[in-house]
Amino acid sequence: MTHQTLSAMRETQVSSARLTAGELAARIDRLPATRSIWSLVLLLSLGAYFEFYELFSTAYVLPGIIKSGVLSATTEGFFAFNGAASYIAATFLGLLIGVLAFGSVADRLGRRSVFTVALLWYSVSAVCMAFQHDAVGLNFWRLMTGIGLGVELVTIDAYLSELVPARIRGRAFAVSTVISYLAVPSVALVAWLLVPRSVFGLEGWRVVILLGGAGALLVWLLRLGLPESPRWLASHGHLEQATAVVERMEAKALQQSGRSLPIPQPPRAVAVGERASFREIWQTPYRRRTVMLVIFHAAQAIGLYGFSNWMPTFLVHRGVGLSSSLEYGLMVSFVAPLGPLLAVSFADRVERKWLIVAAALVMSAAGVMFINLDSGLAILITGALLTLCGTLISLGFHAYQAELYPTRSRAMAIGFVYSISRVSGALSGFLIAACLKYAGVPGAVGLIVGCMLIVALSIGLLGPRTAGRSLEDISR
Repeated sequence: MTHQTLSAMRETQVSSARLTAGELAARIDRLPATRSIWSLVLLLSLGAYFEFYELFSTAYVLPGIIKSGVLSATTEGFFAFNGAASYIAATFLGLLIGVLAFGSVADRLGRRSVFTVALLWYSVSAVCMAFQHDAVGLNFWRLMTGIGLGVELVTIDAYLSELVPARIRGRAFAVSTVISYLAVPSVALVAWLLVPRSVFGLEGWRVVILLGGAGALLVWLLRLGLPESPRWLASHGHLEQATAVVERMEAKALQQSGRSLPIPQPPRAVAVGERASFREIWQTPYRRRTVMLVIFHAAQAIGLYGFSNWMPTFLVHRGVGLSSSLEYGLMVSFVAPLGPLLAVSFADRVERKWLIVAAALVMSAAGVMFINLDSGLAILITGALLTLCGTLISLGFHAYQAELYPTRSRAMAIGFVYSISRVSGALSGFLIAACLKYAGVPGAVGLIVGCMLIVALSIGLLGPRTAGRSLEDISR
């Protein structure tokens, strides 16, 4: 057999594999939105719930940590390790390490295994963090917790986008975001009840953190219901396993819907066996998308986490007592799931990019209003509006960034662009603390408003259209 004949046979096999992978993707996209599909969304979202619990606990446990003397609200030095800003910085530094050092692992080892390990890592680290009595130990375990969260967040975005049909991808992310943001009122309520007091000899803020770690461990035990991503399996040449997963999904859809499945759309050839390359995300058509997301994430971390993490502290700085500031935070937090809950009805009809732009502009206007408010009711309404817009932006960009890259490099690309927000998020605590010290609440909120305007401009000017399109079509 000649060398040319062997080469031709190999090319034929590769072409056949690519077509088969494309056919599997088309078969996933034709599935109806049955109970089994939403069960997968629920399982992934439960993992995200406890990550959001941990991330948003910062705003509610910091006043208690400061009161206990482990950390201080402001410090003499910009990078002092015993201030509240160092706790926030440790969170984002851990997230940065998680997405940069381990984000691409999900592209190599699979979505399911990385999801499982990251969730367990977070749970153990959170429990250890709850028993620290000095700034060094607290910040170290906060860093370790952040690493687990970073890996988990990247993996969930890639995992979810690959498991659900294209026409309900927006709704799937909206439902996932609703479940995730239910953690915000949960942690706010728990903090309001526990942070001002001790529970069985433990300071309340420690119990708040322990509850998050214990809950995540429970979700880890439920992981057996999740299949590996068939798109990931196909892109790595595991076509038999990918086919088996898709066939199980189709069988459940047939049983639950009670009618024949639609005919799949004509398949697109999908790259099989190609390794993820960092250089690829800087080449056409991904370069423009990468630049857009780098700018976006540099600004959104300061804008979103800046307000959510610092609102109770802003209120205390303006003379509101600790208990009252936590009550404000609790009431506002109940708005968090409402944004994505409303978005369930329109998430697949509105372009992701314009949802992000509109929410960022409204958030900027609400931030300007917050600076000059004195009325408790007005502060509450404005805080609720800021929270609502923040959750819509979060829903939008988690779905959006997962759509913009091919399966072979999706987790790596998300990890890289997401890492930018970890850097700016780590710096945000110091920047906002400095603004608060030297320019008061107006200066700190002004920084946040400026960042939200950058968010709107970057997505509005550079973002492509994605709603209703298959992942394979968008990634071309």
